[in-house]
Parts: sequence; structure tokens; C-alpha cells
Amino acid sequence: MLSIKKILLPIDFPNTSLPVVHQAATLAHHFHSEIVMLHVVTAQSHAAGVPEDGPELAGWDMLAEMVGVAQKNLDQSLGPELAGLAIRRVLVKGDPAQAIVQTAQMEKADLIMMPSHGYTFNHFLLGSVTAKVLDGTECPIWTGAHVEESPVQEFAIRNVLCAVDFGPRSHKTVSWAAQMAAEFGARLTLAHVTAGVELWGPGGSYVNPEWKEALVGDASQHLAELQQDMDIKADVFIGSGDVPKILSEAAKQTKADLLVTVCYPYGGNLRTHGYAIICAVPIPVLSV
Repeated sequence: MLSIKKILLPIDFPNTSLPVVHQAATLAHHFHSEIVMLHVVTAQSHAAGVPEDGPELAGWDMLAEMVGVAQKNLDQSLGPELAGLAIRRVLVKGDPAQAIVQTAQMEKADLIMMPSHGYTFNHFLLGSVTAKVLDGTECPIWTGAHVEESPVQEFAIRNVLCAVDFGPRSHKTVSWAAQMAAEFGARLTLAHVTAGVELWGPGGSYVNPEWKEALVGDASQHLAELQQDMDIKADVFIGSGDVPKILSEAAKQTKADLLVTVCYPYGGNLRTHGYAIICAVPIPVLSV
């Protein structure tokens, strides 16, 4: 049974990613998790209104400020969603990526949930922080959809897509995806991206049908063996070529609400595409 007892939720100010906070609340309610809200105090956050050192900083109500940001964005649902949850705030100084990794270790977090991009951490892009966190911890990381912030919509997990590369961590990745799907009664799809099957020649590109059939057949067999070995049932999606692009198409075709993939430092062909996948797909990504 999947257990998520503690969620580490890094919070940026004033550009709080409200969708990720809503998603954290959804998981916390479902798994009865404690949420540890972390804000890394920087010169940029001070300029945005976070108090300087002293009693003012110690008494700063991060939760109230965040709910206030939501209300300014015409989101009245965040306060009620967070009500009743076990929430603890942590304020630290230093390099944001290092602080997130160290806090996850000290708190023994089961999951880190953070946006994939932003504007305050590291001056302009939280993306660089996200990439460093992915590279610096073995704690599973949930990243919000890499799209422009839009009005918050109700979050639900109805379809789970799992990227499988047949590497040494495939079983762990599929296990997380299967358990997440089971927890929420969602449909599970296993996706594999083979090498490109297009060849360039006179007149442009063409596909070698025998080569494609061999690659798809081999992938299908491996996915079937994986399902049998793990005693799970799932739909299958097999594509070829550019990994982030194909997984983005798979997410759209399967109407996925969540993509589960192997964490950046590990795995075969997904390793070099870790952060590119997060940037390409229009849904949250759980890297394990």
C-alpha cells in the first residue's frame, strides 16, 4: 500500500504556484499526510515583502499570506481545502536547491511537491532549482505542469500514465504508478518510447516497416512480461522518436492527469530527458 506520511512543499513568494498547493492538499487529504511548507528566504523574497531577520520573520504567517495570494487571484477554495490538514512551516536561508534537498532529508519526507518554474528563486527561473533538486535527492518529486499559470481547476487523478524505459528502476516506477492509480481508482497506461524509426534518403524520410515492427514487438513483449511479473493490468502506448514529444502526445491521447517517470539521475534513455519531459508534458510529473 502506498504511504505518503510527509509532503515537503516549497513555497515561493509572491509568485506562489497555487495549482501545486491544491494538488498537495488533495494528496494530503487522501493519504492523511503532514505538509511541511518550506520557504527559502532570499533577497528577492525580502523585496517581495517577506520580513527581515528578527521577531517579524519568526512571527510571519506563511499560510495566511499564501491564502491571501489565492484570494487575490480569485481563488476562494484554497483556505477550506487546507483546513483540517496538519501543516507546519519551515523558514531557512541559503541556496534554494540545497535547502530543499537538505530539508527533505532532515524531515524524512516521502514526497517533494514543487512547481517546475517560477520567478523568485535563483532570480528568475525556479526551473534551475527544480533540475538541481531532481539531481540531488532520491526522494520522489512531484512537479507541477510546466505551463503558464491559469485559473485553478479542481484536481483529480482519473488517468495515470507511466513512462517505462526497462532500466533498473522500472519496477519501482511502475509500482508507484500502479499504486497511485489504485488509490484513486484511475486507469493506468504504460508508455514506452523506442528509438526513431524514420530514415532519411532521396526524396525525404521514410519508415522501415520491418524495423518498426521489430522495435514495437520487442517493447510490447517487455511490457507484457513486466505486467505479468508485477501482477498488474494496464493499457499500453508505444511510440518512437523524440521522448519528451512522444510522452506529451501520450499524455494527451490517454487524457492523463499524472505522468510517473523515473527520477532524473537514474534510468536508461529517460535520464537525458528528465527535465525536458517535465517541460514538455502539460500535466504534473511524479519522478521516482
